[in-house]
Amino acid sequence: MKKLLNDYHFPEDLKSMSERELELLTYEIRDFLIEKVSKTGGHLASNLGVVELSIALHKVFNSPKDKIIWDVGHQSYVHKILTGRAACFDGLRCLNGISGFPKRDESVHDMFDTGHSSTSISAAMGYATARDLSGDDYSVISVIGDGALTGGMAYEALNNAGASKSKMIVILNDNEMSISKNIGGMSHHLAKLRASQTYLDFKKQLKRALKGIPGVGEGLYNGFEHIRDSVKYAIVQGAIFEELGFKYFGPVDGHNIHDLLEVLSYTSLMEEPVLIHVITKKGKGYRNAETNPGKFHGISAFDPTTGNVLSSSDNLSYSTIFGNKMIQLAHDNPKVVAVSAAMIEATGLGKFAQKFPKRIFDAGIAEAHAVTFAAGLAANGYQPVVAIYSTFLQRAYDQIVIDVCMQNLPVVFTIDRAGNVGSDGETHHGIFDLSYLNHIPNLTILAPKDGKELAAMLEYALSLKSPCAIRYPKGEAFDYPSETGHPIDGTCESLFTGEDVEIFAVGKMVSIGLEASKKLKSRGIDSGLTNVRFIKPVDRNGIIASAKRTGCLITLEDNVLDGGFGRTVSAILQEEGFTDVKLLSLGWPDKFIEQGSTEELFELYGLDSESIAERVCDFLEGKA
Repeated sequence: MKKLLNDYHFPEDLKSMSERELELLTYEIRDFLIEKVSKTGGHLASNLGVVELSIALHKVFNSPKDKIIWDVGHQSYVHKILTGRAACFDGLRCLNGISGFPKRDESVHDMFDTGHSSTSISAAMGYATARDLSGDDYSVISVIGDGALTGGMAYEALNNAGASKSKMIVILNDNEMSISKNIGGMSHHLAKLRASQTYLDFKKQLKRALKGIPGVGEGLYNGFEHIRDSVKYAIVQGAIFEELGFKYFGPVDGHNIHDLLEVLSYTSLMEEPVLIHVITKKGKGYRNAETNPGKFHGISAFDPTTGNVLSSSDNLSYSTIFGNKMIQLAHDNPKVVAVSAAMIEATGLGKFAQKFPKRIFDAGIAEAHAVTFAAGLAANGYQPVVAIYSTFLQRAYDQIVIDVCMQNLPVVFTIDRAGNVGSDGETHHGIFDLSYLNHIPNLTILAPKDGKELAAMLEYALSLKSPCAIRYPKGEAFDYPSETGHPIDGTCESLFTGEDVEIFAVGKMVSIGLEASKKLKSRGIDSGLTNVRFIKPVDRNGIIASAKRTGCLITLEDNVLDGGFGRTVSAILQEEGFTDVKLLSLGWPDKFIEQGSTEELFELYGLDSESIAERVCDFLEGKA
C-alpha cells in the first residue's frame, strides 16, 4: 500500500482525507518519528502522545492563519511534519538543521519560540488581543501539558484570559506525566476530572431526554443549565477552569480522531475562552516508550528494536556524582534536604528520592516557588540544596536576590547543564548564569574542574552559613589526570605554571585549557594553567601574582563574556594599575547560541583547544 506520508506536503492535504485515512496516517507518523529520533535523539515520548491531536488540529484549523502555539514545544515534531518539514528530520537538533522546538524563523506555522514551560497561554492571549484590536477573525489555540500547568505563570494567564472573554482555545494535553511525576493540587484535580465521565455521561443523557420533550423541553434544559454547577461540584469536586472564565470540554480521548475532530470543530465556532481537556498516553504506539516514558522524554540515539541508547558510557556524569554525594551528605546530616523543579531524575536525585523520600521536595515546574520554598526551609534551620538547570534557574532571579541572598540564607544552588548543552539550542544553553549571579551580594559561586571537585565543593557549600551556587556542565565528568590535593579554601588552584602566559579556566574549560596548553607548548609557548574554582569571591591575589609573573593572562569560560569571569579579571587589573598586562578573555559572544553538538559549537565559536591555541598565538603576535 502506498504511504500517505509520501504524498503529504502541507496542512491543506489533510482537508480531503477521510477519518480512516487520518487513522492510517497516525501509524505512519509514529513509525517515522521512531525511525528519525532513534538516529538523531530528541523528545520522543511526548510526540508519540500527540499524533492524533496534532492531525486533528491541522484538519480543523487553517494554519498559519489560525495560530497554534505549543507550550514548551518539545511536542511539536508532529506539527513540523504536518507543516512541510518531514524531509528535514535527518537534521533534527543538528547544526544548521531544524530545531527540536518551534522557531518563528524556521516556518510561518511556528507562531512563538518556546522551550521553557508554562508560557503558551500568555502568548496566545497576546495573539488574541492583537487580533481583536485589529478587527481580524481567526482562531488562537494554545496547547499546554498537565506538567506545564504546575507552573504559576499558566494560572496567571488563565485568570487574565478568562476575565478578558476573548475568543481563544486552550487545549490541556493531559498525559499524567511531565519530566517527573506531576506535583501539587492541580494534578490531583485533573485526576478527578479524568474520573468524572459519570458526570459527563449523565449530562449528555439528561440533555437528550429533556430536549426531547415536546413544547417544554428547551425550557426544562435551560433550567437544568442553571443548576448544573451544583451537580458538577457534587460529582467532579471542582470546576476550576469554569471559575476562571473558560468553557470546559472534556475529558476527551486524545487518541480518538473522530472525537477530537468533533470537539475542535464545535469549539472553533465559540466566541469565548474555551478549555478542552484531552487525555493522551505518553509514548503511544511504541512499547518501549509506553513502558518507560521518562527515559524516552528526551533520549540520545537508540536502537528502535530494544530501546537501548547506542552511545552509553560507564563514566559517571556530573549529575550522577552530585546525586551520589547528596546521599552521603544526607546520611551524615539529617538537616540536608533536596529541592527540585519537576526534574528529580534529570538532575541526578532519583536514588536520593528512593533513599530519603521525606527529604526531597518536587515543587513542579515552578522555579520561583522552589527557590523561596528552599529559603523558608533554610530560615527554619534546614540545609536545602536546590538542584536545577542553569537555563531554568533564571526564571527565579528575583527570588534568588530577595528571598535568599538579601536574607543571607544558607541555600545551596547546584546548577546543572551550565554552559553549552548542544542540541537543545538557544533556549537551553546555560551560558548566562555567571553573569546574572556574579553581582549578587552574599552569594558564593563555585565551578569544579572535575567530578571529584564537584563532590568536594558540595560538601564545602553545605559548611557555609550563606548562599552558594555550584555550576557544572552536562554530560560525563572530567577526571583531572593527577591528584592535586588542594583544599577548597577560597583561592584559585594553580595546576602548573608557565613563563609566557597564564590560562585561568573556569569549570569545564579546565579540561579544554589543558589540551590548549599542550598545543601551545608544541608551538614554543610556555603556558601555565589555573583552575579558577571561586568565581565569587574571586582570588584577587592569585590573579595579581600571575599578572606580575607572566604579564599575559588568558581567561576561558563557558559563559557569555559580558558580566563573566573575564570581565572581573579585567576590572581587577584596571583597579590595581596593571595597564601593561595583556588580557585575552574567551567565552561566548553577545548572541543566542544555536543548536549543534557541544563539540561543533565550541569549534564554531573558537572555544575548542585548537582554536584557543591559535587565538593565543595570534594574540601574542599582536594579531588579535
